[in-house]
Amino acid sequence: AKEINTPIIMHDFFTGGFTANTTLAKWCRDNGVLLHIHRAMHAVVDRQKNHGIHFRVLAKCLRLSGGDHLHSGTVVGKLEGERGITMGFVDLMREDYVEEDRSRGIFFTQDYASMPGTMPVASGGIHVWHMPRA
Repeated sequence: AKEINTPIIMHDFFTGGFTANTTLAKWCRDNGVLLHIHRAMHAVVDRQKNHGIHFRVLAKCLRLSGGDHLHSGTVVGKLEGERGITMGFVDLMREDYVEEDRSRGIFFTQDYASMPGTMPVASGGIHVWHMPRA
């Protein structure tokens, strides 16, 4: 990526693993390259009611592991989720300090201090028909 002046690369943290992600995030920061994180197959784990890991936990783990952007889901489109919970993911990824708010899926106050945030990216079938009418 550095040799061909690529400003950003994409890595799938779910299939690649957190160790690979942390190593890649460190390399990207050292070399001035942005790291966009994909989450292919996440629904196999985080949308199961009887087992699995909630995306809230995966998003926090990713923030700790490193990554500049992450598909966060949306309140419309194919990655549709509940608005309050989706906004809770957004806060957990980017804010330094997040107050408890159970309506948004934040079960305890969390202080990330100087830990870099991750920019949430809306994706998954978003198009012009999802825009509100004036």
